[in-house]
Amino acid sequence: MHRILIVEDDVVICNAIMNHLSNWGCDVRSIKDFQNVLNEFVSYDPQLVLMDISLPFYNGYHWCTQIRSVSKVPIIFISSASDNMNIVMAMNMGADDFIAKPFDLNVLTAKVQAMLRRTYDFGGAVNLLEHKDAILNTSDASLSVHGKRIELTKNEFRILVTLIENKGRIVSRETLMTKLWETDSFIDENTLTVNMTRLRKKLDECGLKDFITTKKGIGYVVE
Repeated sequence: MHRILIVEDDVVICNAIMNHLSNWGCDVRSIKDFQNVLNEFVSYDPQLVLMDISLPFYNGYHWCTQIRSVSKVPIIFISSASDNMNIVMAMNMGADDFIAKPFDLNVLTAKVQAMLRRTYDFGGAVNLLEHKDAILNTSDASLSVHGKRIELTKNEFRILVTLIENKGRIVSRETLMTKLWETDSFIDENTLTVNMTRLRKKLDECGLKDFITTKKGIGYVVE
């Protein structure tokens, strides 16, 4: 079942879209807090976003840019502001398609299904992990903090994914080394220490100080 997020403050339009897409077997959710769209996006981890341009607090262009900083998920704009300038701007901001209001729900559904088919029949679903302002996209091995993309090595990324997937639980050094061996990298105690030191330095520099805690003689934890 595909997950679709609707970013639309017109309740009538939003409910009509939700009901129609739900009848086609989609799991559909709408934004409730228009000041924190990115947080709801990460929490829900949708496979497609339907976005209006005119929204409370910040417009759709702003949120499109924010989403693009952490994900390549398909974004389709739906708006009555369908002049050429807005369409071009939407595409330049990272949108994948633009549907002008008013629209036929059957046409919208057909476009949504086509976009999902093109995106996920070949590439698989997007998967986001979030913890304390860190957003990990496991589909493209990227880390974003406050909208800024942080470059990580393959080993650094694998360490961070393992720790966040087990947040609140101590992960032993042996477990981390085993995870890294699965990626065809031979890791010994010293190499793990070097990778952990570099990872912590990068996290500190982007404002995530003490993100990873050492449990002496046991392992590491993110809490």
